[in-house]
Amino acid sequence: MAVDGSTITSRIKNLLRSPSIKLRRSKTGNRREDLRSKVTLEKVLGITVSGGRGLACDPRSGLVAYPAGCVVVLFNPRKHKQHHILNSSRKTITALAFSPDGKYLVTGESGHMPAVRIWDVAERSQVAELQEHKYGVACVAFSPSAKYIVSVGYQHDMIVNVWAWKKNIVVASNKVSSRVTAVSFSEDCSYFVTAGHRHIKFWYLDDSKTTKVNTTVPLLGRSGLLGELRNNLFTDVACGRGKKADSTFCITSSGLLCEFSDRRLLDKWVELRTTVAHCISVSQDYIFCGCADGTVRLFNPSNLHFLSTLPRPHALGTDIASITEAR
Repeated sequence: MAVDGSTITSRIKNLLRSPSIKLRRSKTGNRREDLRSKVTLEKVLGITVSGGRGLACDPRSGLVAYPAGCVVVLFNPRKHKQHHILNSSRKTITALAFSPDGKYLVTGESGHMPAVRIWDVAERSQVAELQEHKYGVACVAFSPSAKYIVSVGYQHDMIVNVWAWKKNIVVASNKVSSRVTAVSFSEDCSYFVTAGHRHIKFWYLDDSKTTKVNTTVPLLGRSGLLGELRNNLFTDVACGRGKKADSTFCITSSGLLCEFSDRRLLDKWVELRTTVAHCISVSQDYIFCGCADGTVRLFNPSNLHFLSTLPRPHALGTDIASITEAR
């Protein structure tokens, strides 16, 4: 017996309207909601850090933050315990940084129309969001006053923004043509420095303009004078502190520690004696340089003299109490 197409279509529609089908659907939906309420993220194994920009430490609490996909892991090394911040957009976290007081964490992400997000560390909840990049956020940083946040986009994004995050507005912006790997604020908040491929640039903030004008003002940038190191990849940068507040320190992938003067001039450099250098951290008394194979070199910021090489951390599972001699 032949059955026309309209009859088959009507039978399928009647079947889909059946109460039993609706009941099955509602049960499945309720089951998913129950699972979401019961399942919680307990521990993250692994890390998706591609450089110093993806690793941050709060010096006050000792809390360490790092990304693992779309999750920010907040690790307490004293208690050996994790807490987690889940990015609701499900986009991969590419960069993060603590505020000076450790109360907030800023993150950048990759993907189409990525956001710069501010998180309350204690509550692990989002408090602000900025969408002014198109392709991805390479690095982020709080100013020492915590008034501003600077975000630098990927190379094809070509944007550097200064954000008054509590007002949710971009106060200054400009384009950057190079691939940027790191950013650091000066101690007095008057400028910040970006580092990257054949790139060291000083960006100056005119606080009188950014606070009085409601529109975004052009960000003034001046390139560092690289001299014979102009073809290097600068992997990380840190502005000086204390007596060396006028200096800027950076490292190259080839293993050089460099110092720029207050006139943006490459003043001096020393060899780290490593195959590659990854990150740098500067205090009033020391410069720490993270190198290949877990090596950390220690230098004096006043003259770049080598001080020491820190001992490497012990292997996982090692009983420290059983070690009686230094190796």
